[in-house]
Amino acid sequence: MQAQTTVQHQFINSITQGDCIQVMRKMPANSVDFILTDPPYLVNYRDRDGRTIQNDAKADWLKPAMREAYRVLKQNRVAVMFYGWTKVDAFFEAWKEAGFQPVGHIVFRKAYSSKSRFFSYQHEQAYLLAKGSQPLPKQPLADVMDMPYSGNKLHPTQKPVVALAPLVRSFTLSGELVLDPFAGSGSSCAAALLTGRRYIGVELDAEYFHQASARLERVQERVAAKMRSSQVLIPTMR
Repeated sequence: MQAQTTVQHQFINSITQGDCIQVMRKMPANSVDFILTDPPYLVNYRDRDGRTIQNDAKADWLKPAMREAYRVLKQNRVAVMFYGWTKVDAFFEAWKEAGFQPVGHIVFRKAYSSKSRFFSYQHEQAYLLAKGSQPLPKQPLADVMDMPYSGNKLHPTQKPVVALAPLVRSFTLSGELVLDPFAGSGSSCAAALLTGRRYIGVELDAEYFHQASARLERVQERVAAKMRSSQVLIPTMR
């Protein structure tokens, strides 16, 4: 047990480059408090600059990744996972087979269109998935939220921290551990750090890994600076 705990400590508050399935297999069961992740949508996405996402054209990783995610999540806790609506059947099959139960659905409303076909596509979506019976939040979030444009500077599908932080606050307590197995630009990890939580991130692509790691170093510096500035000594009244 001690060896398992030590292995997990090496991942905490850092982003690891590698296959998330292999990384999660090194983590103890029932060891993370919340999962917030944006996995590849299985649509072979390419943005205007030609950037792509690894493993976005095949689904052989999906079921084993979801099994490991379920295993490392603590009992009676939840995960928020984005998904591609055209591949919802594949995601649902993987989630259900792993043991997750869908308990909520979130629509993230965008002020811009990612593309236009039959509709002008202006939303993202995610499922709230439970392992066991998660206690209900005292002040539930609305299931339709605004998602400002992130600029996608670090990653072709970069999610804005401002849209993720409320989810972290709603489903975790200060100091708890948030996992993102598909860390991308590190937005989920940044949201965890900025709300006083710990994080574990995993990213397969070397370029995005370096971008995310540098970003989290900057966020850590901001948090540390804010803590230093708040530790102002107040003169004692005599």
